[in-house]
Amino acid sequence: MRASNVLGLIYASVYDEHISELTSVRASGSVPFGGRYRLIDFPLSAMVNCGITAVGISTKSNYRSLMDHLGSGKPWDLSRKNEGMTILPPFDLAGNGGANRTRLEALEGLLNYISFSNKEYVILADANVVANLDYEAVIDGHIRSGADITICYKHGVKPNLPNLMTFTLDGERITKALINENDKAEKDYSLNILVLSKALLERLVNAAAAAGATDFERDVIAANVGSLFIRGQKIDDFAFIIDSLRTYYDVSMKLVRGDYKALFKKDQPIYTKVRDDMPAIYGISSKAANSLIADGCIIKGTVENSILFRGVYVAEGAVVKNSVLMQDSYISENAKLNCAVLDKNVVIKPNKDLSGAETCPLYIAKDSTV
Repeated sequence: MRASNVLGLIYASVYDEHISELTSVRASGSVPFGGRYRLIDFPLSAMVNCGITAVGISTKSNYRSLMDHLGSGKPWDLSRKNEGMTILPPFDLAGNGGANRTRLEALEGLLNYISFSNKEYVILADANVVANLDYEAVIDGHIRSGADITICYKHGVKPNLPNLMTFTLDGERITKALINENDKAEKDYSLNILVLSKALLERLVNAAAAAGATDFERDVIAANVGSLFIRGQKIDDFAFIIDSLRTYYDVSMKLVRGDYKALFKKDQPIYTKVRDDMPAIYGISSKAANSLIADGCIIKGTVENSILFRGVYVAEGAVVKNSVLMQDSYISENAKLNCAVLDKNVVIKPNKDLSGAETCPLYIAKDSTV
């Protein structure tokens, strides 16, 4: 299967309200992650790595930061005269104020873009899934099986998101799709990565719109489990849905606790916007252990079990442990941080002692001084 015959669609802000601390000034797709990346880099890089050459980015609101990050698509080799990357702002359907409130509504607004494509298949993905998946294997499995729709799923405790489907399977065939199951029992739950033919997607969305349907999961997927061959493809790789600030923190800490290589693979690189900077500088009295420290950082104090984005400054006597510090944060002399998530350009004044907990990390908003 040539993935160049596949159109990629990424929802950049479908669950913004569930990580509101991080998305008050940005779409969830542009949330920084892993020291130098944004969440959208993961599905976008997976599409590029498998050979997809046309990708649409569906947005809802707060997408200026996303547009600045993506630019023309050059870091992903998607800056092209034909095809390439297209940012798709919300289309005003039925006077909704220009904001796509649901996944189905977003797809209705994208029908012209989808119909204009000459691709045979479509792969849909969310930007809040941290994974480095082999989309080529997913697409090939879909074609070989003869399925109408393939949905990637994972076994575990379902993330706390509305309309996230859980499945009952008979072999690969999904026999039941349930919505809004919120108990803590382990289940097979959707990663919201779907493959289907373009013609089928258009038919399903048009039929749902004509029937006045509002919910993609309930009215398009669950309603057609009996009439279509909907196939599940289990994902055992590193793959996590970011559904809250705590999940963002937990998944970030997995990287410093040994899962970095499971996400960042040599044969499946994650591409991102390049920011040229000097190498990190370590002072004579500095101490750094088990941390991801990006270019442009200046470390004069102590950093342990943490992720530091570009341009972070840790002054003498300062101690940073079990924390995520985003771009250009400044930790002053003798300040102490533990179990914290600092957004961009945060300043911590001298001698401050700030601590959250692993189950409830402390969050400090962008441009704050504490």
